[in-house]
Amino acid sequence: MTVGSTRSAASLETLNLDRTAHEGVPAQKHFGARGDPPNQSGQARQERKNVIGKHVIHTLGLPGDLYGVQVRHLWEDHFRVNILVGLDAASVKVAHSYFLVADSDGNIVASTPKITRHY
Repeated sequence: MTVGSTRSAASLETLNLDRTAHEGVPAQKHFGARGDPPNQSGQARQERKNVIGKHVIHTLGLPGDLYGVQVRHLWEDHFRVNILVGLDAASVKVAHSYFLVADSDGNIVASTPKITRHY
């Protein structure tokens, strides 16, 4: 087994589930520049994205070579979640990608495609 090729479920708590900033997401008329409700604090937005990422990994399973989970807020309750796998930044690829609708607590209401257990 290669060192760093697997991560335990416990280490999922330490993953930075939002590795990248919101890039290229246009501002909405009634939402802030990031498409987030104006009454939601930055910490609350981040926590919601972390919960969404954890729900996706819980349902999908934990890939042995998980590099990260990218959760991007698109608009209102819509998100794009990418599961990134690879041993290092040079070898990362998107293994799974989902378009989600989540409630205000981060619970997944709908997913395209449907999230199924792979690992």
